[in-house]
Formats: sequence, C-alpha cells, structure tokens
Amino acid sequence: MFVPVMSDFETQLRAVSLRVTRPRLAVLAALRDHPHIGTDAVISLVRADHPTVSHQAVYDVLRVLTDAGLVRRIQPAGATARYESRVADNHHHVVCRSCGAIADVDCAVGHAPCLTASGDHGFVVDEAEVVYWGTCPDCAAERTSQRSASSEGST
Repeated sequence: MFVPVMSDFETQLRAVSLRVTRPRLAVLAALRDHPHIGTDAVISLVRADHPTVSHQAVYDVLRVLTDAGLVRRIQPAGATARYESRVADNHHHVVCRSCGAIADVDCAVGHAPCLTASGDHGFVVDEAEVVYWGTCPDCAAERTSQRSASSEGST
C-alpha cells in the first residue's frame, strides 16, 4: 500500500497550524532556493510555476509565514525588505554597499542573542540583529580591475 510522504514544507506549515496551499508551498520553495530575495523576485518565481497566483496573494503569504515564524523578514538600512527561510537561529547578515548582495553570518560568539548589551534598560533581550556592511568579492574585484585599467591608461 502506497503512503504519501509529507514534504518538509507541508510539515512546517502544519506544525504552526497553517493550511497547506500551493501559494504557501511555492513561496517556501522560492525562499529555500533563493535566500535574501525581495518581494518582486518572490512574486516572479511563484508566478513562473503558478501564473494564476496574484501579487496580493504572495504578499499575504509572506506576511502569514513571517508572523508564523517560518520566514524571516530583513531590511538593512536603505534597502528594500528581503525574505529568507533560515529562522530561529539568530544569525546576522553582511551586505555589500555596492551591489546590495546579502550573505548570512553566523553568530559571532556564544548563544542567542549572540551579543550582550552593555545596558538593557530593563528589557528582556531575546534577539540581537547585526548587519555588517562592506564590499562583496565580486565588487571588490571589479574595483581593483577598474583601478588597474585607469592606472595603465595614465602611464
């Protein structure tokens, strides 16, 4: 007798008492395959396989999944909101100042919240959000090659 195996996404949705729907499964798949993507990219990926899913449905799914803790919304200063499916480990991010690429950075030291505030003002701190800023390897290499090209042209 064949017994269907429930996907990890279905298990995740049911674990937080959410119905399993095609748009929810498609959004979770998009975020698994493309971490740190914006809403427009999620919409494009979902609609590539499910053209009848509306923009509003994707926005609603992102909100519901974020509220349920299955998705994390990040928004580095000056950037549009991005979404990822890596949750519950309080990791941080590094952002390229040139192209906006984002990568995960595991906690620097210790257990969540990874950092100890010098003063908590009476708050019970349960999370620390750190964003490191810099230049990604691709942009750094491009800058180096531009500098080399400009110095060769001036000799």
